Amino acid sequence: MAKQFTELEQDILALAGANLSDSATPYADIAEQVGCSEEAVLELLSRLKEDRIIRRFGATLRHQKAGYGANAMVAWRVEEDQEPEKIGEIMASRPEISHCYLRRTYEDWPYNLYTMIHGKGPDDCKKVVGELIEQTGIKDHCILRSLKELKKTSMVYFEKK
Repeated sequence: MAKQFTELEQDILALAGANLSDSATPYADIAEQVGCSEEAVLELLSRLKEDRIIRRFGATLRHQKAGYGANAMVAWRVEEDQEPEKIGEIMASRPEISHCYLRRTYEDWPYNLYTMIHGKGPDDCKKVVGELIEQTGIKDHCILRSLKELKKTSMVYFEKK
């Protein structure tokens, strides 16, 4: 049976699925617009994430509009004895990295850790890769450069009335 949402929940999800305000309190802004508390907004989003109704909730960086003209997906080969989770935490802590995640390997593709690196120019991305190699000791990698930015859209659960 499909999950039934109250009108208030639908209103919250419609606003949460749109562009959040760039204020210091975007969830309080949603709460004010729908007439509830910020805690109610956060509780709903947390509950839906815990229940796996919402898989992820996060910001989308429009890096080119933010002045970052170069980016590269870097695939790293991290062996189990090198503790991929710890290496991922180190890499994810870099401000130039917007995405960092583990994936399974394949016979003809041994890379299991992926980072999305952003820079003002291509040399910035190369510099970060070099620093990560030095910092982690992980040398085996493949740089996949972005040729163009694809349209990014958020999941729409409900349309705002």
